[in-house]
Amino acid sequence: MDELVGRAQAGEAAALSELLVGLQDRVYGLALRMLGDPTDAEDATQEILLKIANGLGSYRGESAFTTWVYRVASNYLLTTRQRRAERMELSFEALSGVLEQGLGFAAAQEEDDPVNALLEEEVKLGCTHSMLLCLDREHRPAFVLGEVLEVNSTEAAAILGIAAATFRKRLSRARARLRAFMTRRCGLVNQACACRCARQVPFALHIGLVDREHPRFAAHPVRERVRELERLEATTAVFRSHPEWAVPERFATRVRELIDSGKFVVLSG
Repeated sequence: MDELVGRAQAGEAAALSELLVGLQDRVYGLALRMLGDPTDAEDATQEILLKIANGLGSYRGESAFTTWVYRVASNYLLTTRQRRAERMELSFEALSGVLEQGLGFAAAQEEDDPVNALLEEEVKLGCTHSMLLCLDREHRPAFVLGEVLEVNSTEAAAILGIAAATFRKRLSRARARLRAFMTRRCGLVNQACACRCARQVPFALHIGLVDREHPRFAAHPVRERVRELERLEATTAVFRSHPEWAVPERFATRVRELIDSGKFVVLSG
């Protein structure tokens, strides 16, 4: 990648295009986990890629290029205004209440129809994204970087611009909050819990959280097979089991059009 970065910094358009296309999926994956909404994640990814391209001349190689990319992305995601999912101001208490309503709604159904596997997967992914949104903007990136993306504490601290000890404290608190909630509520982590994704599907459809014809998460293009969440035993593994998010093809096309438009300009540091 260093060779590709050097060519892009030298002004080679094809190298810049290849570099941005190679980065778009990992940037999108971070944005989606931070913002909780695919459309907002697409918009943020486009803005971040512009920032990466326009700031590429300032990259001097003091850190790994991916660390620099994640720093640019994290800075944008942490300082941009709240997006639609964040404005819901989710809390673990509020999410717990929604899940209780879902179980009650399922129990009141007269028929026990088999649940479409795609809709069950939609609920799984939507619910875990909601759990991440229950963390504030300090603790959410710590958990995403440290546990989901498995970035080491030194690199993650550099990405977030904080001391390594501060990062570890935030990560520890985020782990504890998610573990406590999921142990109490989530049947994927604790089999004694009544909540199951399939049981939440009818209520999610009823209140419009899930669109039967246009699922936001489960039908998203991915590059690798989604592992079965039912097999997972650890809290963190539920989040690591998310697909390797890839930007939708319409977005990839838009990026290519932007590259061809000449709006991506590498500025010298």
